[in-house]
Amino acid sequence: MSGQSETTATECRWEIDGLVLAGLAWGPEDGTRVLALHGWMDHAASFQELAPRLTGCRVVALDLSGQGLSAHRAPHATYNIWDDLPQIAGLLDLLGWRDCVLMGHSRGANIATLFTAAQPQRVRALIALDSLVPAPSEAGVVATLRAFVEETRAQQSRPPRTFPTREAYLERRRAQGNAPHVSEALAGRALEPVPEGFHLRGDRRLFASSAVKLTQADIEAVLRAIRCPVLNIWAETGIAATRPEAARLPDFGAALIADYQTLRLPGDHHFHLDPAIAGRMADAIGDFLARRLPG
Repeated sequence: MSGQSETTATECRWEIDGLVLAGLAWGPEDGTRVLALHGWMDHAASFQELAPRLTGCRVVALDLSGQGLSAHRAPHATYNIWDDLPQIAGLLDLLGWRDCVLMGHSRGANIATLFTAAQPQRVRALIALDSLVPAPSEAGVVATLRAFVEETRAQQSRPPRTFPTREAYLERRRAQGNAPHVSEALAGRALEPVPEGFHLRGDRRLFASSAVKLTQADIEAVLRAIRCPVLNIWAETGIAATRPEAARLPDFGAALIADYQTLRLPGDHHFHLDPAIAGRMADAIGDFLARRLPG
């Protein structure tokens, strides 16, 4: 299933909810429809290694609003993970896709799972990379709302993060644990040239707390609502290795999703950007889709 055909990405633009959203597309237009959602403060190019290897698939990767080359939301708007769901439905309508395979990485996997539960008729299969759902929150609603208000206002008042050079951005990502190839892959759509160097394009409100967080009961209801096959791929040194609450998520999936398959592959949280691992991942996804999707 893996290969290097259809490797050149096509730049895409759509207008949804009054915002111009950007993205990338790979593969034949008549291929299996795959919509890909990136992780927090990443963008569509995070799929540049995996997407071309999904032979026979038409992969459309969206820069979620406020990230990559997509527009920021209005000043009064928010970036809770459920705020993306209507825009995803709108994109499927613009693409003319009645349904699709939905693939997400990290925060994008959480968004994809919520969409799958809320719109089951539009998702043929779900592929979640190094996440599945947000870990259940134990914080009280009042404390969460307080953090939402205070952090959102604080982030709104801050100027975009500026780097004097592109290399300074790469060094910062490497210091945060990203491999050099990951830092390089994410730099292009993350940075905007300005006279003083480079601004980080991402909307700073994405650093603020959500207004409400999902409880254990909410998470269980979401997973029980999923009707399509799910392939959940975890990185050996990804979030499950460092966050105990994330390490429990595969058990939730196995217990609550009727058709759930999990797989662990080498690599860190951005394992899908490693060329060697992306090939193995594409093979696993291809086998999964071939066995689960009719026709």
